[in-house]
Amino acid sequence: MNQKEAIAAGKTFLGIEFGSTRIKAVLIGEDHTPLASGSHEWENQLENGIWTYSLEAIWNGLQDCYRDMAADVEKKYGETLTSVGSIGFSAMMHGYMAFDKEDKLLVPFRTWRNTITEEAADKLTAELNFNIPQRWSVSHLYQAILNKEEHVKDVTFFTTLAGYIHWKLTGEKVIGIGDASGMFPIDSSTRDYDAAMMEKFDALTAPCGYPWKLREILPKVLLAGDNAGSLTEEGAKLLDTSGSLKAGVPICPPEGDAGTGMVATNSVAVRTGNVSAGTSIFAMIVLENALKNVHQEIDMVTTPVGDAVAMVHCNNCTSDLNAWVGIFREFAESFGIEVDMNKLFSVLYNKALQGDADCGGLLAYNYFSGESITGFEEGRPLFARSAESRFNLANFMRVHLFTALGALKNGLDILLKEESVKVDKIYGHGGLFKTPVVGQRFMAAAMNTPVSLMETAGEGGAWGIAVLAAYMQNKAEGESLADYLNNKVFGGEAGVTEEPVAEEVKGFDDFLKLYNAGLPIERAAVECIKL
Repeated sequence: MNQKEAIAAGKTFLGIEFGSTRIKAVLIGEDHTPLASGSHEWENQLENGIWTYSLEAIWNGLQDCYRDMAADVEKKYGETLTSVGSIGFSAMMHGYMAFDKEDKLLVPFRTWRNTITEEAADKLTAELNFNIPQRWSVSHLYQAILNKEEHVKDVTFFTTLAGYIHWKLTGEKVIGIGDASGMFPIDSSTRDYDAAMMEKFDALTAPCGYPWKLREILPKVLLAGDNAGSLTEEGAKLLDTSGSLKAGVPICPPEGDAGTGMVATNSVAVRTGNVSAGTSIFAMIVLENALKNVHQEIDMVTTPVGDAVAMVHCNNCTSDLNAWVGIFREFAESFGIEVDMNKLFSVLYNKALQGDADCGGLLAYNYFSGESITGFEEGRPLFARSAESRFNLANFMRVHLFTALGALKNGLDILLKEESVKVDKIYGHGGLFKTPVVGQRFMAAAMNTPVSLMETAGEGGAWGIAVLAAYMQNKAEGESLADYLNNKVFGGEAGVTEEPVAEEVKGFDDFLKLYNAGLPIERAAVECIKL
């Protein structure tokens, strides 16, 4: 069956993901390759001190994104999209969307970006003996309780953005387990919310006299591969305003962007992980065993099938590095040289490979904003050296690449050294890895683990949720998600792998000692350079 016939026969799968600045739709064929795509740019708004997206922005964005994808189908294949094999929705994790018995939104959507729940997060972390970050849904709920917000007594359901979209299009109050793991802790042995922690939460809130218990207002947890309902008549009209899309399309469990990133990089199996490195950076490792201790630097989430995942998230990665590359472009253009930015990045990144293993005693901090791993609420980009440091271009580029991974390595060292977590392979994706070899080599040195790049990593989360929609429909009896990805999606493709080099591993460890010893310099910069 060719692509045009597959589209006409509804033998395709659609994934739509809500990112923080873009909503993206990807239509894939039965071989999981993209056939068409669409997108919609959007921005969150700061209203009354709360970062939010309005319901109007959510639905206008979804409809425009779908319309753009359907137009791409029409343009490429001359077909009007009337049905697909299945659909999946994913979105930024966490946040708070609370509804009453009339299904009315009680307060504006509070996104993951808000840092207004510190008291709740700290109390829940202590009470549950489990790291509960500020952005988690339960932190928002408990903070509203601590604030004695009037709306809390009226809550009958609260969910994430992906859970909300799914509910409105299917009528089902369900959520994928990966997205659920950013609402409330998951017990990977039961593949559901942690029952003991839920009892503790209910005991904590019992004196308030609310008419609900936590489980009653949370969405039901589903695993990848489960059927999560189908597109209703009303849902079809909401999604496709042209009226061409028919109701009845099966829909897979809604997932968070962390889970779709794992799928897109083939890192859902135990002892694998992925690093996403762009403006911010995070690493996720699928665990064999539970961690021995609670670490506020480590977030615990799950794969789309419920295996425990340790996540290290840092706010800063490539912004300062990109700013320095911009200075070199300006320098070249001052001489009348026209600069190809891809070539400039390639030349400068590769120059870093010629530097000393420990960056020659140079020191830099890439903190455009605060960095919780190292205890900073604000940041100031900073470069420092002694008169004896080996100051040359290779070391200068190397230190800025190393420092892009510095805070992350502090978090990863907790996992790899303190907790003795075992990792067989890490998959990289994002702008840091765009120049071949360099970002991979330095990431391999930071983790002392092989780092691979997959061609499909660039397809992103919308492709990942489309693959999860296909898995629900196409999996064989008893076929795990990891096996499905290995055998049917990636076809045994291993990607391009860089192994850790012993000298570079030691060099990164030496650099990190200087990095941590120099943090008071960064602290002084924050205190002295007032914005």
